[in-house]
Amino acid sequence: MTPFENPVLDSIIEELPELTKQAEGMREIVLANLAMLGETPSPTFKEERRIRLLLDRFTELGLSKTSIDEAGNGLAVIDGQGGEKNIMLVAHADTVVPETVNHTYTISPEDVTGPGVADNSLGIAVLASLPYILEKINYKPVNNIVLVAGTKSLGRGNLEGLRFFLSNGKLPASYGICIEGMRIGRLSHKSIGMLRGDITCRIPEQYDWSRFGTSSAILTLNEVINKINDIRLPKRPKSSVVMGSIEGGNSYNTITTYARLKFEIRSESAVLTKEIADRIEEITTEVTSGHSETVDLDIFARREPGGIPFSHPLVRSTRRIIESIGVEPRLAPSTSELAAFIDHNIPAITLGITDGTRMGDENESILIEPMYKGLAQLIATIKAIDGGCCEQH
Repeated sequence: MTPFENPVLDSIIEELPELTKQAEGMREIVLANLAMLGETPSPTFKEERRIRLLLDRFTELGLSKTSIDEAGNGLAVIDGQGGEKNIMLVAHADTVVPETVNHTYTISPEDVTGPGVADNSLGIAVLASLPYILEKINYKPVNNIVLVAGTKSLGRGNLEGLRFFLSNGKLPASYGICIEGMRIGRLSHKSIGMLRGDITCRIPEQYDWSRFGTSSAILTLNEVINKINDIRLPKRPKSSVVMGSIEGGNSYNTITTYARLKFEIRSESAVLTKEIADRIEEITTEVTSGHSETVDLDIFARREPGGIPFSHPLVRSTRRIIESIGVEPRLAPSTSELAAFIDHNIPAITLGITDGTRMGDENESILIEPMYKGLAQLIATIKAIDGGCCEQH
């Protein structure tokens, strides 16, 4: 047998049509969990209600090893049959949707629509449904399967929940699978370097308003943006500055005293990520020195580049599984929970469950039918890891 031949993996792949059919039979349980959990607001730092509902669901499904740790993460363990490894499945419990938004979901025969349904209420619903699914297909894992609903993942949370668990948990992860609602075929095995932050411009209270029409926080912030755009970025390693959001001002006839830019630096190089951040800090200092306004830079989230190679058995096995469900693998670096596993040198990947539309809108929508293949892909990947197909020799 050559290193690329694996009878266990071949057998798992042969089961994929049946797994997909079985997943279709799980439609009602997954959608019920999606509605229950997704309609419970869970903005970053306020995930407690959703976590408690999830643990109630785990208890109803017969799991006895459930808990909430000091970081607020929701945890459950499906005991293995004597294996020594811990296969950790993670979905972030928080969303970017404020509590004030109406969280009612609309479920039709084809899709589900509602705030946060793709990112990442579906991921949490899949996590909640896994004990039921594995029992119904009569799969008893050799190794422990650890289910983690991570808190404080997005934005200023900076993966705080999962980082805490990986540093302090009593169940060291052997492998990690990060579950995201979107998109099916997603296969992330590397994390890019990332710095995320805000640039805030404020006009001080003591500003001389007799200088008619000469100042605006928006104009000053625009100067900062123009200077950032002038930063020369190399083609290799790949790097970019993403300006994700600008806010400021209240009306047509009022001088803006506050404006904020939300941005993200991305690079394949940790050194270059820092160099770009240093240059942006210089820009904010330079602009502040020439204006009455104050320009503040706040970096609040970081990721280090890294991950497992394309040739790693975990990536190779999962790639074959995704191809076998008739989906083209989308290999792209990630800034998701994968980064926390990378920091601990744990082989891990990120998988998507379905497709959808209007990502990031309050009315984002996911398609139901692709979800069956997405679930089959996830179960097959768990089996491949559990069956020893992803060991690095």
